[in-house]
Amino acid sequence: MAMEVLYPFFLCLAVLTGRAVSAPPHSQCHDNPPDMTAARVEAGKVVHDFAGYTAYVTGAMTNLRPTLAGSYMEASSGPIGRRKIADKIGEAGYYVVVPDFFNGQPLTGAPGENLTQWLSEHSPVKAAQDAKPIFATLRKERKFSLGVGGYCWGGKFAVEVAKMNEVKAVVISHPYSVIVGDMREVKCPIEILGGEYDQATPQKFIYQFLNALRKRSDKIPYFGKIFPGVCHGFACRYNVTNPFEVETGEQALALMVGWFEKHLK
Repeated sequence: MAMEVLYPFFLCLAVLTGRAVSAPPHSQCHDNPPDMTAARVEAGKVVHDFAGYTAYVTGAMTNLRPTLAGSYMEASSGPIGRRKIADKIGEAGYYVVVPDFFNGQPLTGAPGENLTQWLSEHSPVKAAQDAKPIFATLRKERKFSLGVGGYCWGGKFAVEVAKMNEVKAVVISHPYSVIVGDMREVKCPIEILGGEYDQATPQKFIYQFLNALRKRSDKIPYFGKIFPGVCHGFACRYNVTNPFEVETGEQALALMVGWFEKHLK
């Protein structure tokens, strides 16, 4: 069990609650939107009925280490953002499935959009239960060893999946709505990646998550890291013109792949 944290101090930052206020708070979830007009080269393909979901699938089917990428990134970043990360994981030797858990209704950050209502209609807790047919399909097709990587909304989704006996490992990056109590219920190895300036899940929350895992009597493998100088979205929605942010994103990806390499056997 490992815990790596940088900067031994806590920042108390504002948490987006979705409550009605006179001036809506800025959401880091929508920073650095991808260029949807840019030409794209994709290694995978869209499958319109993957256990009842539309999904982007990439990587070699012959590989026995698939990763289900359930993430907020797939909606807020659009198809370009989600597929770029999925393709990179696929290049590392994994079969990757990225389902559209939002049924074509992503949270876009448009004026007047109601976060509370959207979350009530797209609950990551419910999505984790609804995803069981996906896991069953993967096991039926191959004797896969399953893992889940989740970003933002997908962080909560991954944690909920980790409470079931469906996967062997999860990685959550800049998660949204994860609470300390979740760490007392996960049943598989978990890696938690946070950002120093993340407003959705401030770094003090990451410390609390790791502390809860450390105190468990039934020890499970865990690892945590707080990346300095970056905000929410650093692992998948970074500024591609900023070398520091690009390097941080690549480091986060390497840690995710390394975690799966270690635990999906």
